[in-house]
Order: sequence, then C-alpha cells, then structure tokens
Amino acid sequence: MSSFGKKLTECRKAKNLSQKELANIFSTSHTTIGKYERDEMTPSIEAAKKLAKILDTTVGYLLDENDNADLFKDPKMLQRFQDISNLEDRDKECLLTTVDHFIKASKISAM
Repeated sequence: MSSFGKKLTECRKAKNLSQKELANIFSTSHTTIGKYERDEMTPSIEAAKKLAKILDTTVGYLLDENDNADLFKDPKMLQRFQDISNLEDRDKECLLTTVDHFIKASKISAM
C-alpha cells in the first residue's frame, strides 16, 4: 500500500514537474509540496482534488484506492465513465451488462 505522499511524488515526476513547479501551479510553497510528499502533512480534500486535477489523476489514485493511474488519466475514458454515470439506471444496467459480456467473451477467446 502506497502513501499519499508516494503517489503524489510518482504523479508529479510522471508530469516532469519539480516540487517548485508544482507548488507554483498549485499556488503554495515547495516546502508544502515536500511535506505532502514526505507524509508530514495531509492536504485538505479540496487541496487533494486540485492536486489530482493538476496531475491528471484522481483523488482515489492518490489515496491508493485504485492501482491503475493511467485508466483515470485518459480523458476519453473519464468522459465515458461520466456519460455512463449520467444514464438512467435501466440504460446504465443494460450497457454494463453488455460490457460485462464483451469482457467475458474477450477473456475466453484469449485463452
């Protein structure tokens, strides 16, 4: 299990940002970013949301609730998830059932 600080560091480096550059974008000091990354300080929920947006990831990934950062960095995939979540429950269930069947068939054919 990775800490918030480790995930933050990983995402910052993936964007090729220094602590100072991230701090400037985030409107804080580089020492604050350093404290977040060393897990000496925990950001507020709003600050975590802002950091996730800047780093093109999710708060869930930063909190180690999801191991696949790239899935939630893909804007097209995120838009699809948002579109699905806005469907009526019946339509959403039909779509998810179809996707489940497609995934199952794909796994079987890969064997």
